[in-house]
Amino acid sequence: MEFGIALPTASDAWKVVARAEELGFTHAWFYDTQMLCADVFVAMGAAAVKTSRIRLGTGVLIPSNRIAPVTANGFASLNALAPGRIDFGVGTGFTGRRTMGLGAIKLAEMEEYIRVVMALLRQETVAFEIEGGTHKIEFLNPELNLINLKDPVGLHISAYGPRARRLTAKLGAGWLNFVGDVAGGVAAMAGMRKTWTDAGRPAADLAAVAFALGCVLQPGEALDSDRAMAQGGPRAAVLLHRAADEALAGLPNTSAVPPEVAETVAAYVEFAKTFEPADARYLENHRGHLMKVMDNERRFVTGELIRQTTFTGTEPDLLERIAALRDAGYTQFTIQLTPGNEAAIEDWGRLKAKLG
Repeated sequence: MEFGIALPTASDAWKVVARAEELGFTHAWFYDTQMLCADVFVAMGAAAVKTSRIRLGTGVLIPSNRIAPVTANGFASLNALAPGRIDFGVGTGFTGRRTMGLGAIKLAEMEEYIRVVMALLRQETVAFEIEGGTHKIEFLNPELNLINLKDPVGLHISAYGPRARRLTAKLGAGWLNFVGDVAGGVAAMAGMRKTWTDAGRPAADLAAVAFALGCVLQPGEALDSDRAMAQGGPRAAVLLHRAADEALAGLPNTSAVPPEVAETVAAYVEFAKTFEPADARYLENHRGHLMKVMDNERRFVTGELIRQTTFTGTEPDLLERIAALRDAGYTQFTIQLTPGNEAAIEDWGRLKAKLG
């Protein structure tokens, strides 16, 4: 099983990526969440020149953030700095779009976006729709070696629903999945594997990445300790944010609310109804999303919520849980580091070494 790190993108993220490479992590995934993080291509460019082995990927890129030719050019440029080490992770959009009060883009739009980006990277001439018309486009001077179109860029899709999983299988892409608990992660893996094999693809060819947040607890440390709150709390808070989005704006919530935390989640939703400005409550709801627990939501992020939604536990417990994901078929476990808590990579590096 491979191990990666995920990052709320910082301009100097290369520092922790370089340490990840030293520790033997194979992948670094950068979030494409404008309004919350730094620019993903800027940060990946810096990481590309500061590392030599670790793969660098968008985890995930949101198609509506930039037109497809610009994205293809960005990947081709990164590929010149880190030949053969670049991954195009893509999804219909969650955090980066909800910070602007938007829902996900349509799956068909993402498929078309992927078609254009990947065809350009294969040096094909592409029919591209823009401004009401269709135009043929292609990279015009690859022989000048200003970009790299020779080494392949990997394709990975964030897919939660059955239609997105079918698209992943159709394109033979890697699968990206956020996992909060082992049972849910194993069930999702079984569903993806069936979709994959139903599409006629060998089960062994499925690359499946489990993203998680959490904290390696010290003996006797509480689930809601300051460390656990800083490292795992932001993932737990996402359950609150999703529930509030559903209640306030009718946006779909793909995360089931465990009965053990139903009261807590409901209380947060009522609290979110007081956010200002009233016509943009999503701003306060997504402040700090996946990066920090905000002071006004701290009382809702309980130890039980952290237990239900994150990989927070003692070292033996976490080794067992990650091994269960590996045995279920996940080929990579990726842990997200939160801003200011990058030193936690040492804890996860220790677990990585023990799992081989």
